[in-house]
Amino acid sequence: MRRAFERVLSDDPLIRAMSYQSVLSAFGEGAFLTGSAVFFTQIVGLSASQVGLGLTIGGIATFLVAVPLGKLADIVGTRRSWIIGAFLQALLFAAWLLIGDFAGYVAVTVVLELAQAWMRAGRNAYRFDVFPRDARVRSLAYMRAARNVGYTLGALASGLALAADNDTLVRVVPLLTAAVLLLNTVLVTRLPRVDKQTAAAGAESAAGPTVHPTRKRNALHNRGFLLTSIFDGILGTHGVLLNTVIPLWLVERTDAPRVLLAWLFGTNTVMAVLLQVVAARGVADTRSSLRAERRGAACFVLSCVVVAVTHDTVGWLTIALVWLGHVTVTGTELFQSAGQWGLQAELSDPERRGEYQGVAQLGFTLGTVWAPAAYTFWAMNWGPYGWLLIAALLLMAAFAIHPAARSAERYLAEHGAGELDVPPDRRTQHGRRKVTRV
Repeated sequence: MRRAFERVLSDDPLIRAMSYQSVLSAFGEGAFLTGSAVFFTQIVGLSASQVGLGLTIGGIATFLVAVPLGKLADIVGTRRSWIIGAFLQALLFAAWLLIGDFAGYVAVTVVLELAQAWMRAGRNAYRFDVFPRDARVRSLAYMRAARNVGYTLGALASGLALAADNDTLVRVVPLLTAAVLLLNTVLVTRLPRVDKQTAAAGAESAAGPTVHPTRKRNALHNRGFLLTSIFDGILGTHGVLLNTVIPLWLVERTDAPRVLLAWLFGTNTVMAVLLQVVAARGVADTRSSLRAERRGAACFVLSCVVVAVTHDTVGWLTIALVWLGHVTVTGTELFQSAGQWGLQAELSDPERRGEYQGVAQLGFTLGTVWAPAAYTFWAMNWGPYGWLLIAALLLMAAFAIHPAARSAERYLAEHGAGELDVPPDRRTQHGRRKVTRV
């Protein structure tokens, strides 16, 4: 039990504080997401198609302004962007109670999506800045494990409200989410600031003088980074298999009982909480990040092969193989996440981390937005051959991400972008770093 506990909570005070914050924010978001379908259809009175269309519009809006929002995070400050974005997120969740038609739903959805995109750009860039290079991926692994705990608890809380079958309780869920996210904002304000100038100076003294180019470096000019993000997005389509394709395949193409779905998602949650830190172990630079991406791709391919054969199996063999396929694709999730964090940290210009986060979001979206429709069509219509096609696509991305990442490295070297590495001795009491302003 103690070892399991240590896999979820670090002994580092700052990582632990940010893990608590991750649990809280995920609890609020998970509580609302679980009951959102009921709230929008039964309380607001929208149709299911209207709910889906609003989400699509919000996603398009975020895609179009991802890079400008990242630049804004650099201008305003990464920590400050995280705080303001988190505060706006809390207010907008409360605003759900004020809407009564489709137009209001779309308006709040778009503004909420933009606020969350800005918040994520600031949050992710801040996390890369506040930890020393060798602790970045490990710290993010702890936070991701914590977020899984928070989502699970939030889903349980919302599930209790839904089980009561009371509209008043359903209306309380947005308020509960808003209150929790306001508390989350308070916790974020208590996180340490980062003195980027001092950190950059420390990095220069350790790695030699940095060449400062005369022209401004736009993150979109780093084509290698954009391609790396796109290929990483393809490798990150494991979520499509987990949440959409495998459940549909189980129900329509196998003789496995539907109750198995609950066990599959339960297994995924437990693995994500207990094994994310283990999967991230040793990932600290570009080389080890690419190795993690390869491991994730191998798990993905194995999952496709295992699930494909369940079309012709029966009984307990089908159950065992579908479960194994879900376990292996969860392995993809664990390794790919670790590789993604490492690549984004290593291949971003330390002076423009927010902007690079915007480009990363842009590329990741390009790599994933088509996957639900394509994977579902291939698997459900072409059977085992469709699964092999999905596996082949993943192999292609796993190979292509290597030259893309090396290209991004060369771009940073040519344009004088030095690594921002906050030395461990820059910690102060309670794990905080020296600060002036973010």
